[in-house]
Amino acid sequence: MFLSLLLSFILGFLSFSFLSFSKKLHLKCRRITPIYGPSSYPILGCLISFYKNSHRLLDWYTELLSESPTQTILVQRFGAPRTIITANANNVEHILKTNFINYPKGQPFTEILGDFLGMGIFNVDGERWNTQRKLASHEFSTKSLREFVVKTLEEVVETRLIPLLDQAAKSTKVLDLQDVLRRFAFDTICKVSLGTDPHCLDDLSHVPILVEAFDNASQACAMRGMAPIYAVWKSKRALNLGSEKKLKENVKRVHCCISEIIEKKKQKINENGDHKNMDLLSRLLIAGHEDEVVRDMVISFLIAGRDTTSSALTWLFWLTTKHHDVKNEMISEITSINNGDKALEFDDLKEMKYLQACLNESMRLYPPVAWDSKHAAKDDILPDGTRVQKGNRVTYFQYGMGRMEEIWGKDRLEFKPDRWLDENGVSKSVCPYKFPVFQAGPRVCLGKEMAFTQMKYVLASVLRRFEIKPVNVDKPVFVPLLTAHMAGGFNVRIYHRGSA
Repeated sequence: MFLSLLLSFILGFLSFSFLSFSKKLHLKCRRITPIYGPSSYPILGCLISFYKNSHRLLDWYTELLSESPTQTILVQRFGAPRTIITANANNVEHILKTNFINYPKGQPFTEILGDFLGMGIFNVDGERWNTQRKLASHEFSTKSLREFVVKTLEEVVETRLIPLLDQAAKSTKVLDLQDVLRRFAFDTICKVSLGTDPHCLDDLSHVPILVEAFDNASQACAMRGMAPIYAVWKSKRALNLGSEKKLKENVKRVHCCISEIIEKKKQKINENGDHKNMDLLSRLLIAGHEDEVVRDMVISFLIAGRDTTSSALTWLFWLTTKHHDVKNEMISEITSINNGDKALEFDDLKEMKYLQACLNESMRLYPPVAWDSKHAAKDDILPDGTRVQKGNRVTYFQYGMGRMEEIWGKDRLEFKPDRWLDENGVSKSVCPYKFPVFQAGPRVCLGKEMAFTQMKYVLASVLRRFEIKPVNVDKPVFVPLLTAHMAGGFNVRIYHRGSA
């Protein structure tokens, strides 16, 4: 009798457990949706399609994402990790915030940039990232740094950038404005981050060793990330051949230059004390951090502070040459706030809502960073039902997101700064996961305010004085490396306003 009851209980329990498991499995499976993507074949995956579209990768991905019901696609190709690419804002929020801990940069990403960025804040996860984030967050939030940034901008703009443009206007010679803006940004970020001055704007025919090595290393790392088969660059690195040999040489040059600057800065701190050192390098050294950690952090600051702002400014200056009504509205706002009688101040720049709207709209269409990737630590399911496997590369695609009708409407391809303002001209609050140009969540860009300050300062200073006219009437090509740039530069002629 007892055995019969026990057997009945066990069978009942197993039946209940099986039904419960089946129900959970059914519910879980219902959440999973089919993943769209390019045509794939056994073993090769989508390698053939990838090669066919490698010259237009951004637009190809954007088309595939637009056709996908979930704005998410799966890209599987031989020699690369299984990659999920999404332009779905709910997925982006899940990756960058809700399940942040499951989506670190990951070893595949840090391996691509590790030789160059080392253990810098952009290339680490976990406790290393958390420690550097806290340190950098404290430094970026200080009022003294903000004042130092504005003072530095005033000096570089008024004594170098404006005289350079003024001379170009007088001579009517062709100027590569993208190159000028990159040089300006490097001078500025070096003064703010390192407390040193590379004088890149002084001679446009000369490229300082640090800048050349920095550019070459950045490009080589970007090509690693875009390589169809990762084993190729890894083999070249192991054998120290070709592009990998050049990368190693350029990284060594960058490290030597930065290390030399660190040594000189330490001597200066010992001589002058703490109170005269406002740059980020001094702050990091005074806090007692090791030279190698400081070096890697500074390199991360340089790459973020130079290439992103110059890219955003280049594309917006080009857009102003195509949208004269927008340009005139920008000039009207600038002159109404500061007519040029006094130097621009932080509060002036903060009031320039239309300039900020123009910058946002420009970066929506031409983001300085076209995409960003994480690597799943564990299996997961995204909000749109996409299954993620442990180790998958998960990419949120800023360039494509700016072109999704589901996010921005039918006029998504139009340059319309007013979409960022309400009827009273006040800035609208836009979900950062729909516009993750500065990332979002715990890893949101610490230098966002500094970037807007710099970009507004340049726009306000240049637009109220000069007219810019492109030499080439064709639409420029957007090239996505570590940060995006305009292929072939932005060749223009400069005119004094009112004389063009």
